[in-house]
Amino acid sequence: MYFIRFLVLFIFFISSNENAVFKTSREESTISIKKTKERTPTQLHQYEQLRNKKVVSLSIILVIILFFLFYFFYQNTKLKQKIKRKDIKQKILLDVINFGIDTQELERKKIASFLHDNINSLLSTAGLHLNAFTNQNNIASDEIQKTKVILTDVHDLLRDMSHDLVPSLLVRFGLIYALEDLCERNSNSIITFEFTTTIPTEKRYIEKFEMKLYFIASELCNNIIKHSGAKKAHIKLKEKNNHFILTIQDDGKGFKTKKIKDEGFGLNRIRARIKKFKGSFNVISNPNEGTTIKIKIPLPHQH
Repeated sequence: MYFIRFLVLFIFFISSNENAVFKTSREESTISIKKTKERTPTQLHQYEQLRNKKVVSLSIILVIILFFLFYFFYQNTKLKQKIKRKDIKQKILLDVINFGIDTQELERKKIASFLHDNINSLLSTAGLHLNAFTNQNNIASDEIQKTKVILTDVHDLLRDMSHDLVPSLLVRFGLIYALEDLCERNSNSIITFEFTTTIPTEKRYIEKFEMKLYFIASELCNNIIKHSGAKKAHIKLKEKNNHFILTIQDDGKGFKTKKIKDEGFGLNRIRARIKKFKGSFNVISNPNEGTTIKIKIPLPHQH
């Protein structure tokens, strides 16, 4: 764009100069015709040489200008191609990351469903049969009692595993309930997670949207617990201008945001998920001043 503008201005400048030169040369030619009759052959030869030198100099200057114009045009084209290749590589990388995330979340859902609907049901059925057998036969055995305890422990363990994979609250009651429960479960004597929302608790979004946002919030909470050294954290939810806004703050040690490009794969994964939803991901942090992460995503269309 800049090259085209420059070229147009240059042509306009040359054409303007040509008109001026033409007028001047016409006047000079009238004068020179008069003087030519008075010049000697030697003077005429010198005059021709001088005029030829001017023509050659002007031609060289024009060639140099054209060379620089071509060079700038070539560099500009090369830069555009480089940016285009970079954008294509970034898009491919984001697609690969998102494909991996989608596959992982789908597998988590399948495994959680299998554990909850099949294994836990079988364990519950086995416990019921064992209780019925001991009651009918009045058997009081330490081995049977230990077996009941083991079955109960395994049942609870599998239930917790299923909940970690895909929280039952998220599936049954939605994102708002699940995030509130996430804050309660992560709060302890070392760190407290507060939760506030202006969105009605019973509101539901499409399943994929809820799952992705829940796991984003869960991952960010884990980062706060592991790395921030914070005593308080706060999750805020709201809708504004047809966007879902998730803000997570902590009073931890913070970090230099200039180094954010060098952070681990975790934030890159989160950034890839948000970019797929055409959202924004902003981090505000300074050493010893805590961290604020703001995620803004367009609301999904309900089907």
